[in-house]
Amino acid sequence: MAVDAVPGLRFVEGLRRAWNAGDAVFPVDPRLPPPARAALVAAMRPGDAVQPGDALVVATSGSTGAPKGVVLTHDALALSTAAVSKRLGVDPATDLWLAGLPLGHIGGLGVVVRAMLSATPLTFDPAAGATLTSMVATQLERQDPGRFRVVLVGGSADWRRRPANVVHTYGLTETGGGIVYDGIALDGVEVRADSEDQLWVRGPTTLRCYRDGVDPKDADGWLPTGDVGAVVDGVVSVFGRADDRIVTGGEKVWPGQVEPILAAHPAVAEAMVVGRLDDEWGQRVVALIVPVDAVRPPALDELRELVRAVLPAWCAPKQLEVVSALPRTASGKRRR
Repeated sequence: MAVDAVPGLRFVEGLRRAWNAGDAVFPVDPRLPPPARAALVAAMRPGDAVQPGDALVVATSGSTGAPKGVVLTHDALALSTAAVSKRLGVDPATDLWLAGLPLGHIGGLGVVVRAMLSATPLTFDPAAGATLTSMVATQLERQDPGRFRVVLVGGSADWRRRPANVVHTYGLTETGGGIVYDGIALDGVEVRADSEDQLWVRGPTTLRCYRDGVDPKDADGWLPTGDVGAVVDGVVSVFGRADDRIVTGGEKVWPGQVEPILAAHPAVAEAMVVGRLDDEWGQRVVALIVPVDAVRPPALDELRELVRAVLPAWCAPKQLEVVSALPRTASGKRRR
């Protein structure tokens, strides 16, 4: 059942009714223009009928191609909710979840699901005094996170400057949202890196299959994430998407390692690193910078020196582009 994911208690009530009737729900982002909405719904139609126990079909962002429908079961959502509630010490008697992200994506939808399944109060009103919420990095930079007990933030950002109540999460639509909190996997979740440094995850919160019936997990239940990172003594570090990797002069550069260093410069509000084709180096490292003061942006040499003090010299940007805002997807993720 396709449902307009308009924020509000009406959506929550519709979701509950659908589940009680045994239907799986496909939330459609109401911000999409009519042609895009029609195309998205059409893309979700082909495939086998959902099975008993299926709860949600959630579209991936589609930032690198056609979106896929991720099928998540009631069991997966319940186990995810229990693991998150345990990690955060959620108390339904005192806590209040704020749903402040788009409900057509797992980041926003996950808040609604956790509140419903844990019987924790939920609000869509930012002024209601919520204690728990999820944000994207841009919201964190524009709001006061100190008014919440816990703020979950995914994606890349300058985590060295975050407040103590901000928890950095890592996860995919295919994992039902965040499964690693501040580098530590939730209970029941396993994460490993293979010989190519790709991260694989296994656990009870992962998808049953895609809408077309394809199950991306291997025979042992491991899901390839497409992300590159490391797992050392149980601590997960995510370097970025495999496609984000920059190879310059034969050396590998991971934007996720360089960006926090650039963002630490006092004249930098936001930073993103990309690779551009280069006749000499294959690719050159380019820094996209949103300056604190547009009249006085940082100099390239300053940024290069900052990076070389922490990382190998080849990680330092060879080019600087000053921009007014970083390119982002509809859900707030950086679009390289």
